[in-house]
Amino acid sequence: MNITTTIATMTSREIAELTGKEHKHVLTDIRNMLSELGEDGPEFRRIYLDSMNRQQTEFALNRELTETLLTGYSAVLRRKVIARWRELEGQQAPSIPQTMAQALRLAADQAEQIEAQQAQLAIAAPKAEFVDHYVDSTGLKGFRQVAKLLNIKEPTLRQFLSDSQIMYQLGGEWTAYQCHIDAGRFTVKAGASDTGHAYNSAKFTPKGIAWLAGLIASKAATSALLG
Repeated sequence: MNITTTIATMTSREIAELTGKEHKHVLTDIRNMLSELGEDGPEFRRIYLDSMNRQQTEFALNRELTETLLTGYSAVLRRKVIARWRELEGQQAPSIPQTMAQALRLAADQAEQIEAQQAQLAIAAPKAEFVDHYVDSTGLKGFRQVAKLLNIKEPTLRQFLSDSQIMYQLGGEWTAYQCHIDAGRFTVKAGASDTGHAYNSAKFTPKGIAWLAGLIASKAATSALLG
């Protein structure tokens, strides 16, 4: 019976934290290294959400690649990273399937994990590009504008917001749930029509659009896997 051991990895963000370098500089170092090695494949890249809920890229390296990267760093920095590697490897325990069913389940789990990572990369890339482009804006947007930015139909967007319990209709007007208003994803603007009828209009904030883009990308990846 085969013994499956989880391979430990260290992310570029953790390397940046340990070495005191900016993450963008560590990313550059890793890209240059992988390019020279001819190993710049998608299996090393992962998507994560930053503090502004934007999708960003990081690298996950095995020990060999991490040590290769560290050859250009100082002895002090190499020592910090190597010490952390000892901790990571100490946490790794071999997983030994006890039955055929467990072995099949383990193989299926690993296949699903790989498919999920690939789907996330494929679907999140255009969304991440959109978020990075838009997040510097300070304007508010309505349904039609947001649907156009996200490249989806307006009725589809409204249905998604309703199904996800983000917004609901009240008196013919679309209203955001209070928790999303409190989170700064929406703002409510009061106005009046030409006939004097007062109304409230919910507008998407830049923060809300960035958050929504990430949520749609995540659910799209899940749907792709389940499909």
